[in-house]
Amino acid sequence: MNDCIVIIPTYNEIENIEGIIRTVLSQHKPFHVLIIDDNSPDGTADRVLMLQSEYKDRLFLEKRAKKSGLGTAYVHGFKWALERKYGFIFEMDADFSHNPNDLEKLYNACHLGDADLAIGSRYVTGVNVVNWPLSRVLLSYFASVYVRFITGMEIHDATAGFVCYKREVLESINLNKIKFVGYAFQIEMKYRTYCKKFQIVEVPIIFTDRTKGQSKMSNLIIKEAIFGVVSLRLKKLVNTL
Repeated sequence: MNDCIVIIPTYNEIENIEGIIRTVLSQHKPFHVLIIDDNSPDGTADRVLMLQSEYKDRLFLEKRAKKSGLGTAYVHGFKWALERKYGFIFEMDADFSHNPNDLEKLYNACHLGDADLAIGSRYVTGVNVVNWPLSRVLLSYFASVYVRFITGMEIHDATAGFVCYKREVLESINLNKIKFVGYAFQIEMKYRTYCKKFQIVEVPIIFTDRTKGQSKMSNLIIKEAIFGVVSLRLKKLVNTL
């Protein structure tokens, strides 16, 4: 059985979904792909179903009843992948902001290197972001500075959503306790990994903003991240994380 599964949550990604699936599945490393679709009204799931006949036993779809947040989508995908014994479990966006050609870099950091969690990092070698307005670059960059200050994690890109976990990391985390949905979800997963003393490695990537479809960013997600980091630190201090 293949040891790598790439989890891609979707909501209204009809413009990107076929392209991202074909590109991931054409990599030299024979990845599998799991799409977690939140009942997209634009037909995203239907397009995945159409492609499944072409990529039998490599492309999988979990369709949820409603839009329930990025974090819950990934937790659903993690549980699905752990049940099927995948050794390396990836998070990736559907909009090509994460370059599929970088998947193998993350895999190698875990498989050949010392990483238990490999992060595709926008900021470990400077600011490697293309097509974002300066305001969003600053928001994302200083969010990671804030996370480092509050948590003590030496991670340059704490909100990164392009990562590879060894299965042992996800097995060690109580996924039923994960409640955050946006930036805070990405921070929480890294912090729980850090608190369990796993090795975290940042792999430099170039992040390119989407050219098709609409961003899912909202003020609610930003507020969740700001207050969620403090909540995580307090839970750690009182040993309830």
